[in-house]
Amino acid sequence: MNMKGKARALSEEEIDKIVIVQADDDSAWEKPIHVRKKKQTSLSLPSELAARAAFFARLHRESNVESWLRRIIQERIDMEEAAFTGLKRDLSPKNSV
Repeated sequence: MNMKGKARALSEEEIDKIVIVQADDDSAWEKPIHVRKKKQTSLSLPSELAARAAFFARLHRESNVESWLRRIIQERIDMEEAAFTGLKRDLSPKNSV
């Protein structure tokens, strides 16, 4: 820090040096954060539906059918939530006046 109280931006090389010096010093780091991975859920699909999904995943050049399905399901849930929010807003008492 300089004398005026403003911290100057450190270069990437300076940051690397600080991290290397502090790497083995546990007191230089915050407490570790433990993150639990969410359990994945399996979903059974009829073979015809799975084949159709695989076709569209390839058509959309997705790396695998699971990624494509995850994206499609997320998009659909986003649309459903938006529709539900709009419906709640339309049915709220303040809008019925």
